[in-house]
Amino acid sequence: MRWNLRMKAAERGIWKSTEMRRRLAEAGLEISTGKMSALWTGTPTTVRLDDLDIICAVLECTTADLLIHEPEVAAARRPKPEPQAATGSATVAPRLGRSRTLPPI
Repeated sequence: MRWNLRMKAAERGIWKSTEMRRRLAEAGLEISTGKMSALWTGTPTTVRLDDLDIICAVLECTTADLLIHEPEVAAARRPKPEPQAATGSATVAPRLGRSRTLPPI
């Protein structure tokens, strides 16, 4: 996911994080200077849904506008399947039933 806060804020004429912080406070979301700096300059690892709702209300946008899905990045992180050996190794299949051996006497 790509965090698009600064672009959406710029579309609303908000160019500084202090202005964004002030507008969020007017909407009922008090954010510390450090947290606002992290939201403004980078991609947050977590965002509370309540906070996200207020941010979207202030910027008059949707969550899809702030969090842009990047499927190619997700696909690159997916583990690659290991290639099968060309020797024709047999596939192991589970045995069904209760064919247990007896315990030693």
